[in-house]
Amino acid sequence: MPSDAVFYQAAALCLTYPDDDFVARLPLLREAAPQLREFTDHATVTPPQELAAHYVQVFDFKNRHSLYLSWWQDGDTRRRGMSLVRFKEIYQAYGMEFTGEELPDFLPAVLEFTARTGNTDLLTEHRDCLEQLRCRLTDFGTPYASVLRVVCDTLPTVCQGPRW
Repeated sequence: MPSDAVFYQAAALCLTYPDDDFVARLPLLREAAPQLREFTDHATVTPPQELAAHYVQVFDFKNRHSLYLSWWQDGDTRRRGMSLVRFKEIYQAYGMEFTGEELPDFLPAVLEFTARTGNTDLLTEHRDCLEQLRCRLTDFGTPYASVLRVVCDTLPTVCQGPRW
């Protein structure tokens, strides 16, 4: 099992809707992924209904905080369909069938894929998207920004060379 598997799985859980299962897992998440303590400490002291309402406010009202990685590159265009197919093909190449209710580019799904396979290529490929999301969440003042910050910190920086 990859060394960062527990961290990526914990990050995936932190970025999903905070239902009763999430609340029940919080003590385990705090212990298993100390890198995420800033967020898990906040979630631990926040009433569950308030936590759920905040999640909806942050992620469900506008694409400005979209957890769908292809949206950041393709927007709502036809090109996005091909990007979604590519995510599914990558999952299938690792013997995984994507069956979730969400689209295959949903960040928690990508984090779970990374946890199970140890392959950070999808995250690294979408590093710019993750950084944009992190910046917007930081500007919005949400504790979810700390989860994105730590995920980004685990990825190599993408050097694009000099701009002339």
